[in-house]
Amino acid sequence: MTYDLTGKRIWVAGHRGMVGGAVVRRLGSEGCKVITAGRDVVDLVDQKAVHDWMKATKPDAIVLAAAKVGGIHANASYPVDFLYENLMIEANILHAAHEADVERLLFLGSSCIYPKFADQPIQEASLLTGVLEPTNEWYAIAKIAGLKLVQAYHKQHGRDWISAMPTNLYGPGDTYDLATSHVLPALLRKFHEAKERGDKEVVVWGTGTPLREFLHCDDLADALVFLLRNYSGNDHINVGSGVEVTIKELAETIAEVVGYDEALTWDTTKPDGTPRKLMDSSRLHALGWNNVRDLKEGIAQTYADWIANG
Repeated sequence: MTYDLTGKRIWVAGHRGMVGGAVVRRLGSEGCKVITAGRDVVDLVDQKAVHDWMKATKPDAIVLAAAKVGGIHANASYPVDFLYENLMIEANILHAAHEADVERLLFLGSSCIYPKFADQPIQEASLLTGVLEPTNEWYAIAKIAGLKLVQAYHKQHGRDWISAMPTNLYGPGDTYDLATSHVLPALLRKFHEAKERGDKEVVVWGTGTPLREFLHCDDLADALVFLLRNYSGNDHINVGSGVEVTIKELAETIAEVVGYDEALTWDTTKPDGTPRKLMDSSRLHALGWNNVRDLKEGIAQTYADWIANG
């Protein structure tokens, strides 16, 4: 199938987040009308508010990137918030979209939906084949429910809606708070501040041996637009770069980008986490998309954006 975005009214739910912002930027060149609505306009946890807003706005398509997100500490401390709010956001939007006869919808999940000990690279078929990672299971369960609800509308009502599961993301709009950020933006900040202070050493947790995959948020947005146009299957689709690096290689690349040329040491008393986490994105690539920028180039662009915009 081919879905022409020209002239369509497309609501990007969650436009203030890193992914939603990237999707808004990407849709700017598609000849469509991008619709956004902040929490002051519609509270996505309020079913009636979402229903009334959707009925009045009547989007043709939706990219559902809105979610309550947080790190390990937040997930462990507020399990009700992460499960309840994410369930409500997705259920309210999907139900209201069905009532408003929305043509296309793309639901954004997360790689944390997969079992903690899934075979690597992680295939779409690994879903629900094992236990989840306990540190983010509340968020993961909500995302699995959203994915399954999309499939249910597809099966029961013939809705041409799809789901995509991105790998680890980085780019403009990321979080740089060391208490809550993920590894790539955290390292960017650590090396930048070390350079500013003139530190002779930066200490990084772990051994540096775990393997991780990273995808720039603007590359994800490009893949999502591709899927909106070209994919109509009932199964969710992994979206990744297909390239993995060790944490040591990542840290060395970030140090080079920042211009920090002092010592880099490893605190091996700290945990490494999962030894390897790589998405199998072969289904997406077979569809015809593999537009991924070089990691060092992407990190340099991200660093420049952070310095310029904070």
